This record gives sequence, structure tokens and C-alpha cells, in this order.
Amino acid sequence: MSTVKETVDVGVPIHTAYNQWTQFGDFPNFMEGVDEVRQLDDRHNHWTTSIGGVRREFDTEIVDQLPDDRITWRTIDGDTTQRGSVRFEPLDPTHTRIELTMDIEPSGMAEKGADALGMIDRRVKGDLHRFKDFIEQRGAESGAWRGRIRPGDPGGLH
Repeated sequence: MSTVKETVDVGVPIHTAYNQWTQFGDFPNFMEGVDEVRQLDDRHNHWTTSIGGVRREFDTEIVDQLPDDRITWRTIDGDTTQRGSVRFEPLDPTHTRIELTMDIEPSGMAEKGADALGMIDRRVKGDLHRFKDFIEQRGAESGAWRGRIRPGDPGGLH
């Protein structure tokens, strides 16, 4: 399993950065190779990606979410294995530090080769920097979900 960790400072208040990150359907606007993210319920998302000519579909579950602090997820179904966390830290009233940590298990020869060459690491870091550009250019979030999810909360696909 490969671990990717990246931090970026964005020029928006913490609630704006956090609120935008909860808008999973907007991820294709700044995540390279992400074709679609469909929110199934408060805890679950279905992802469709196309990376290096390989199309993948998988489901993720949010296991911990605290507004203006963190969102932690893991894959639960599909042909990819990952888990991660994004954390938000206020730097001042108009700037936020975002730290993204992901553990990714490359599957297939193409992904293992891309990982060995550092391409997965660069892609994730690029996505975080594109999020910075996306939210700073917008200046406001496109929506928000401020609910709290705790580890061990019941939740299933609806």
C-alpha cells in the first residue's frame, strides 16, 4: 500500500473549504481521471474513474466526518482499495490549511507501474492543488453538508 500526503493553504475561510469538499459531485471539476462521483446517501458515494485507459468503479464509505475539521473514508466495494482523510485547519479568518492523506493499494500492472514511477503521488497532489484553484476562483462553496458521522454509526446503502 502506498501513502500519499499533501498539504495546501487556500485563500478561503475554513467553512468555505470544508463545505466545498462535501460536494462530492463537483470532484470531477478538479480531480484528474474522476469521471463521476454519485452520492448514494450521507455516508456512501459511487465513483467512476478513467486513469491511464483503465476504467474503474467503486464505492466509498465515510467513516468519520466532523464539520470544519475532517472527513475520513474507505472503499467498501469495487475494484480499488483505498482509505484516506482530509483535514481542515484555520490559519486565520480567510485562510485554511488542508491536509490530505491517502493509502492506496494499486491493482493491476498499469497501476503498480504508475505507483512505482510516483505518478499516483503526483496525481493526488495535483488534485489537491486544483481544488485550491477551484475554490479560490469560485470564492464561495457550491453547496454544503454539515452533518456529523462518527465511527461505528449505523449506515447502509439505501
